[in-house]
Amino acid sequence: MIIGIAGASGSGKTLVAHTLYDKLGSDKVVIIQEDSYYKDLSHLPFEERVKFNFDHPDAFDHDLLIEHLKKLREGESIEHPLYDYTTHSRRKETKRVGPHQIIIVEGILILAVPELRELLDIKIYIDTPADICFIRRLERDIKERGRTVENVIRQYLDTVRPMYLQFVEPSKRYADIIIPRGGKNIIAIDIVKSRIQDILAEIGEN
Repeated sequence: MIIGIAGASGSGKTLVAHTLYDKLGSDKVVIIQEDSYYKDLSHLPFEERVKFNFDHPDAFDHDLLIEHLKKLREGESIEHPLYDYTTHSRRKETKRVGPHQIIIVEGILILAVPELRELLDIKIYIDTPADICFIRRLERDIKERGRTVENVIRQYLDTVRPMYLQFVEPSKRYADIIIPRGGKNIIAIDIVKSRIQDILAEIGEN
């Protein structure tokens, strides 16, 4: 089973994914992050990399992500890419990921790409107010990714917000489930968990 979790940057996608991971059991679940599939920009000078639009679908190697999801679904292992946010480039090493009963793939554009969307058995959209998303992104990028306040604000105005309005927010129409407030909405997450368990039980019986 492949579960897609989409929503704006800072909406709480990762927290929802990890909450489901904890509730369903780490032996059954593997989390794949769309961010890890950013195209490698190491061939560009760093000054050019920081100007790149990381919120457009073309920024991602979705073909590789789709290929990996298909392999996991078919019971094969993959070499999961690792991305360095401080240098805007892929690391040389990869992480080997084996098949699991439940594959959770989370990212801003999971529901915006038709070929990717077709692979998802359950499609979830995290609907969090834009001001909350921005504050979370600001805190995260400063603490974890070495960005400055000015850099985060400029990127948000130049690319994050326009791409959200063009690609991310419209993809909400494809969701099976819309979760307000993200990972703090325990009731909604428990409902999703119960549905997943029901589907797994049906698969087991067949």
